[in-house]
Amino acid sequence: MLRISFIRNKFPLKQLKPLQFRPLQLQSIRYNSKMSGEENLLLIPGPIVISERVRQAQAIQSLAHTSPEFISIFQKVLVDLRKLFKSSNPKDQGLVIAGSGTLGWDITASNLIYPGEDVLVLSTGFFSDSFAECLKVYGANVDILTAKPGEVVPFEEIESQLQKKSYKAITITHVDTSTAVVSDVGKISSIVKSKSPDSLIIVDGVCSVGVEDIEFSKWGLDYVLSASQKAIGVPSGLSISFISERAITKALNRPTQSTFFASLVKWLPIVQNYEAGKPSYFATPAIQTVNALKASLEEILESSLDQRFAKHHETSSKFKKNLESIGLKLVSTSEEVSANGLTAVYYPEGIKGSDLLPLIYKKGIVLAGGIHKDIKDQYFRIGHMGVSALDDSRGDTDKAFKVIKESLEELGYKSK
Repeated sequence: MLRISFIRNKFPLKQLKPLQFRPLQLQSIRYNSKMSGEENLLLIPGPIVISERVRQAQAIQSLAHTSPEFISIFQKVLVDLRKLFKSSNPKDQGLVIAGSGTLGWDITASNLIYPGEDVLVLSTGFFSDSFAECLKVYGANVDILTAKPGEVVPFEEIESQLQKKSYKAITITHVDTSTAVVSDVGKISSIVKSKSPDSLIIVDGVCSVGVEDIEFSKWGLDYVLSASQKAIGVPSGLSISFISERAITKALNRPTQSTFFASLVKWLPIVQNYEAGKPSYFATPAIQTVNALKASLEEILESSLDQRFAKHHETSSKFKKNLESIGLKLVSTSEEVSANGLTAVYYPEGIKGSDLLPLIYKKGIVLAGGIHKDIKDQYFRIGHMGVSALDDSRGDTDKAFKVIKESLEELGYKSK
């Protein structure tokens, strides 16, 4: 009461005026990387440049998370996720939770793997290894098959390991963003189904969903985790995943719970209710970002997924060939294992990343350095997902190639 009296004495109610809100001017929003306000082109492997339609959707006023308006938005998102992941089983379920892609690792480890169970991890880089580390934190016994940088784990090694030992689950990083390599999830899944049919097939699709083909039902996948800020084309902030009926059964029958926020016992009824058009509550969803996801999924599904994947491949292939044409070497060792959403390329001899990347940045393009522990300082990465790959009128990858070439030449590199 004392505080209220103080406020009233200092600011008499009759003198207060209603707050005046000015409408948001979306056209003035720019991606500013420099204090000068100069706009840079963001071409890292996520977050990516988002479309104007998604940007508009992100800018809506707040809604009550149990309101009819938001229920309709969230319901549409969950229905459309079935199309994106290509699921034909109505008992499979999409999940959209506030968080990053990393949350999908915790969901996996705390719901689908019981303490002491054996898990086989196929490692193609930094993020595969980090997934393994997360599994260990929750008590899993982890075996790792590690590929050389730029390569994938050979099929025969996977088959041999599955014959040697029984695993409750196998994890596949579809595209490891640290090396820009893509694993053949369809082929690996067929091996697992043949040699270890009881193993859950878990896929890290953070850098593949929306750019590489994923056949959830056809391949018999059990859990695919992803995130909003890469090829799905939404600002960061959402953990997006899809889970099979078989994996749901295991999660709901877990003898002891090891997490609260990441618990599928908590989240599954929520998303099931929203998809059925019913309000539900466990934790407050990211209202605006879910609406942006709705807009992005509508954009993605306006044309066929096959056309989308083919265009990403076309853009990626052209960009990689341009880099190779001036004598640069890709980290990925063959076209078959080269991801379509990003490119990793070695610095030429005598060129340091600490010199090249800042120079490229000064010319208006933001690229990413390397993060694979064995070759961290030897390469850099360029993302080309979403509008940067699909909209030829933007010319994003052409601009990037031009600036990379010019910057290398300024540092003394002789293009071949």
